[in-house]
Amino acid sequence: MRKNVVIVGAGPVGLVSACLLVDEGIPVTIVESCADLPRDLRASTFHPPTLDMLGRFNVVPRMVEQGLVCPTWQFRDRTDGVVATFELDRLKDETAHPYRLQCEQWRLGEMLLERLKGNPLADIRFGMKATEVTQTADEIALVAVDEKGASETFTGAFCIGADGIGSVARKTIGAAFDGITIPELYLTLSTTYDFSEAMPDISNIAYLSDPEEWFVLIRTVNVWRALFPVNAELTDEHVTSPQLAEKLLQGAAKRDVPYEVLHRTAYRVHERVASTYVSGRLAIAGDAAHVNNPLGGMGLNGGIHDAYNLASTLVEIFRGAPLDLLGRYERQRRKVALDVVQQTTLRNRAILNTRDPAARAAYYDELRRTVANPVTHKDYLMRTSMISSLRDVAKIA
Repeated sequence: MRKNVVIVGAGPVGLVSACLLVDEGIPVTIVESCADLPRDLRASTFHPPTLDMLGRFNVVPRMVEQGLVCPTWQFRDRTDGVVATFELDRLKDETAHPYRLQCEQWRLGEMLLERLKGNPLADIRFGMKATEVTQTADEIALVAVDEKGASETFTGAFCIGADGIGSVARKTIGAAFDGITIPELYLTLSTTYDFSEAMPDISNIAYLSDPEEWFVLIRTVNVWRALFPVNAELTDEHVTSPQLAEKLLQGAAKRDVPYEVLHRTAYRVHERVASTYVSGRLAIAGDAAHVNNPLGGMGLNGGIHDAYNLASTLVEIFRGAPLDLLGRYERQRRKVALDVVQQTTLRNRAILNTRDPAARAAYYDELRRTVANPVTHKDYLMRTSMISSLRDVAKIA
């Protein structure tokens, strides 16, 4: 059997997969459509077990240095303030990193890319858009084209499709991608204003519930990021206008001076899981396999967990395990996407925007009871930090 892997996509999922494989002596070719790693406003929250996984690549100290350690996070009522504050130090016996880390995903990407560039087993091809994947019983072949339309074929023993929501790899597998599209758009705004001036008791990560307009505030090293739901019927020009940004931020915290907004990004949000993750020697991971709303930081972390599981499974196969071991990867990671990631993110959204007063009061009472009890407090953190799901699915053969 050939001993190399072709990876489509140089996001965190593709790069984590590549780093793990080359560390085990397995050559990789990464094919990425962008000319370079983008420094865009994507996910920034890393959960404890994800940091534990990344520890093997010696990048976590640099991530901590460039990021912001968050020992707590909150649910808040937009009008009445704190409902529940969750203390991640309660996980200190379960993880080497009992905190959430706010560090833009492009920072991790650049660290992993730097690591791969020094490894002769890694061939990184930017500016190449994957167009087709085929396979035989013994190998896969990926066709990609550059910006001038010239094509090149890359062959390998396996292919990892880490190529996002529009995945060519998923379409090749023939997987359905059923689910829903969230009715509103999500607008992310980055501002230099420190929201702790208006809310002195706010955590660095706070979910603010409101029946009319919920929002999320996340602090990074240099800015606060505010996420708001906005009407999907608005024009693109209106959604990303300075006027709407100012209105939303003034509603979050009234100021006598305008907000300084560094970035405005609007996007549609989906809740979808592929019907299958594997076909022969082709497997998908991350957003190619599942997408969800960003409430809870499950997408980036779940994708990295996919990568770790899939790359480790391929290592086992290269060392003599049967090819059908890839079925275990699908059984384990698809279950997490369906039962943990989607359910958690949908529940978070429900808590934030429920309009029925009785339902809101019930949510709040449940959260207060949860944090008041040390056992349920820790159990909640084990689940929302994704530690429990990793341990549970590890039992699935």
